Amino acid sequence: MALTQVSSNKCAGGFQKVFEHESSELKCKMKFAVYVPPKAETDKCPVLYWLSGLTCTEQNVITKAGCQLAAAEHGIIIVAPDTSPRGCNIEGEDESWDFGTGAGFYVDATQEPWKSNYRMYSYVTEELPKLINANFPTAPDRMSISGHSMGGHGALVCALRNPGKYKAVSAFAPICNPVQCPWGQKAFAGYLGPDRATWEAYDATVLAASYSGPQLDILIDQGRDDQFLTASQLLPDNLIAVCSEKKIPVVFRLQPGYDHSYFFIYSFMNDHIKHHAKFLNV
Repeated sequence: MALTQVSSNKCAGGFQKVFEHESSELKCKMKFAVYVPPKAETDKCPVLYWLSGLTCTEQNVITKAGCQLAAAEHGIIIVAPDTSPRGCNIEGEDESWDFGTGAGFYVDATQEPWKSNYRMYSYVTEELPKLINANFPTAPDRMSISGHSMGGHGALVCALRNPGKYKAVSAFAPICNPVQCPWGQKAFAGYLGPDRATWEAYDATVLAASYSGPQLDILIDQGRDDQFLTASQLLPDNLIAVCSEKKIPVVFRLQPGYDHSYFFIYSFMNDHIKHHAKFLNV
């Protein structure tokens, strides 16, 4: 599990680093970003995993979201993986922006030619945490997860499918009900095949309906002027309805005037890190 450091920059008293490693799940070289707060010099710190959206890499959140100051203040390590395997030379992987490279959708693919490499769900929930806990001063039993758009979908799915693993979950403009929207239908048909019953294992709205684990506190921010909300790609109302019915505590904030961009994420990132700190620093 050797790591190669790609970059290291002093930031908010700690260090923003990027590493590369050979992934056993994805069978390719993968990069991930890790913010190590100053507290990590003397103490073990909890970890917040951040999953990015379509077309993103590990760079987007660390350069645009302004997460480091709050992470330093609350003593939280932030880990941001890439959004898909890279350079696997699979035919068609670079043909569209919403499928293949940069669009792993945080599923374990079951269909050829994707199933050998496109295993982002197992990478995020199993391989990456083991790697992080082996190489950084973490408190392994204190982790949480967040993300944006496709990554918000990933965060919600990881938390709902693994009761008790993550202390809290939050999301910005998540794809809440992918089996019902064009993005999800395209990705799931390609990665998981035509049997829609198999898609439901990666749909937060479906998973919330059958969730029976320990209390999971969910924070979701959604820009009201988000073009993908208008285009029925995100469908938060479906998830909120199920959470209300199942008495899953969710704070859903519709933010007037905000769109789908990192300008929106930057505006509310501090609130999300505070939300996670409340459950991680206990």
